[in-house]
Amino acid sequence: MLKLRLSMGGTKKRPVYKIVVADSRFARDGRFIEKLGFFNPLLPKEKKERVGLESDRIKYWLGQGAQPTMRVARILGENKLIPMPASGNNPNKAIPKKDRKKEAPKAEEKPAAEAKKEAPKAEEKPAAEAKKEAPKAEEKKDKK
Repeated sequence: MLKLRLSMGGTKKRPVYKIVVADSRFARDGRFIEKLGFFNPLLPKEKKERVGLESDRIKYWLGQGAQPTMRVARILGENKLIPMPASGNNPNKAIPKKDRKKEAPKAEEKPAAEAKKEAPKAEEKPAAEAKKEAPKAEEKKDKK
């Protein structure tokens, strides 16, 4: 299967990608059929030099059945060569893993009965946390 994908180049910590058409079985930076453009993620999105595309060749390969990867599809969509792909729904990706469990759904989303049950629990927790924190503060004073 033919893929339109990114092939990495550049130096350490300074990536530059080629947009290539390659067989999906080939290595990422390995053999490819044709170079169709480039992508420099280090430049600001407003600059023209960030992305360079050969639109006629890209349209040719899409007509031959080549499938763009998700990242290339977004680049092509931004340049209006294909329709913009639907964005994925991964709302927890930006939240650090240890903080994901702490955030609970808002009270507005829960039924009123559940919101009433949880209200007393919320009042009890600060008192319990204050008791836990007090001995720690005393231990620190004793150590000094």
